[in-house]
Amino acid sequence: MEKEENIKQDKATAEPSIENNEAEKQSDESQKNLNNVEEKKELSPEEKIKELEDKLARTFAEMENQRRRFEKEKDDAFDYGGFIFAKEALNLIDNLARSKLILESDETLKDTDALKKTLEHFDIINKDLISIFTKNNIKPIDCLNKKLDPNLHQAMMEIEDDQKEPGTIVQEVQKGFMIKDRLLRPSLVGVSKKVDIKDKKDEENKENSDK
Repeated sequence: MEKEENIKQDKATAEPSIENNEAEKQSDESQKNLNNVEEKKELSPEEKIKELEDKLARTFAEMENQRRRFEKEKDDAFDYGGFIFAKEALNLIDNLARSKLILESDETLKDTDALKKTLEHFDIINKDLISIFTKNNIKPIDCLNKKLDPNLHQAMMEIEDDQKEPGTIVQEVQKGFMIKDRLLRPSLVGVSKKVDIKDKKDEENKENSDK
């Protein structure tokens, strides 16, 4: 019995020592790996200088990009800050044009001196408004007899016209404007299209029958 107890005690004392040895081995290996990593991380003075130069170059590049963004935002705010106001102000020109049409179509005012003087005043006000807009880099779009450009014009209707190439602007419904190089509002226009052959024949037949 005593021998068995001694054997058990020897095993018990031996097992912790084995575990301790393994732990020590693992600790040594970890330390070696750590030392290797530190050795790899350690850079020469030249490499350290190059790394610092790269970091400085990236920092300066980021600062320059940020400065350019700020400059662009400042310029846009200065150039286009009145965009909404300018767009609303165009209603004055539209209202003048509508008022002029209403007065011109009034039979009771036709060929009267009062109408002529009123229309003259309307024209003066309209010219003054256009002049003020032009001084502030807001200019009307010249569109008549030009090809339809979706970036500047909005087609509202098609008008049969064999004299013009299809897609040519032949009527201006509402004047468009630019503010510098940005579209303030598109021109509303009527564009030409070829006369339908069937409709043309029907019209010719009708004219012949009338004769």
